[in-house]
Amino acid sequence: MNKLELLRTFVRVSEVSSFTLAAESLGLPRSTVSEQVRALERMLGTQLFNRTTRRVRATQDGVLLYERSKDLLSGMDEIESLFRADDAELAGRLRIDLPTMMARRLIIPLLPQFLQRFPRLEVELSCTDRQVDLLREGFDCVMRIGALHDLDVAARPVGQLSMCNCASPTYLARYGVPRTLQDLAGHQLVHYVRTLGGRSAGFEYMHGNEVRYQAMAGVVTVNNAEAYSAACLAGLGLIQVPAVAVTEHLQRGELVAVLPDWQAPAMPVSLLYVRQRHVPRRVQAFMQWLGEVLRSQVDGGN
Repeated sequence: MNKLELLRTFVRVSEVSSFTLAAESLGLPRSTVSEQVRALERMLGTQLFNRTTRRVRATQDGVLLYERSKDLLSGMDEIESLFRADDAELAGRLRIDLPTMMARRLIIPLLPQFLQRFPRLEVELSCTDRQVDLLREGFDCVMRIGALHDLDVAARPVGQLSMCNCASPTYLARYGVPRTLQDLAGHQLVHYVRTLGGRSAGFEYMHGNEVRYQAMAGVVTVNNAEAYSAACLAGLGLIQVPAVAVTEHLQRGELVAVLPDWQAPAMPVSLLYVRQRHVPRRVQAFMQWLGEVLRSQVDGGN
């Protein structure tokens, strides 16, 4: 049995504290994952996990092996790609998470270019607006729009997305075009929250160098970027979105930009990845390509 594969399986179980989740992320049957861990324990002559019906927790020996294994596997990934000068030789699977709007409108249409450049790579693509857990869910790279709170991962800033206030012509015909902050008292806002049940802060705008919020009425609250835009198109209220998300709608006259002097601050765009000594070349290649794609759409890209 391949010792490196046993270590990879062990590391994945350690990261997610679950044989079932590890099996799902590795694309293996749960029974195979369990057997590989048992084989590694027999080989090393020690118990690596304390198993209960609810949780799998590494033993002291398991914690020690996990730290050593991460460096070893990272080094092996680097060695495997060290002498592959040809991009086409990069192989393996990438697990990526992207915001729904950016994935559908920008990244996926250009993905064939990346896969043509790296034909031996496979991409598992998650599209969600929630903040995924890179380590626990096994992602190689995550695009995050907005402020960062993940202190245990590495981040590569890409730039910022300029914001736009907009509404549909149908909505503006009914409520009028707002021209000042005071006008917002007679308008509706489509509220966006990450988790339903939460409260949005209201209409966001810059006052000098200070971010401020104005409470607004609104009968619709969503937790998804596509639903956010759809609600605006349906005439349910004003929205504040990255301009790249509504460019086509504005060009076709389906949405109208309003209050240009009262924009929300630009949203930072970052690529997150697991902090490690050697980032696998396939991950580096994807982040470089993704950065190239994003820099044409963001402000202040590096």
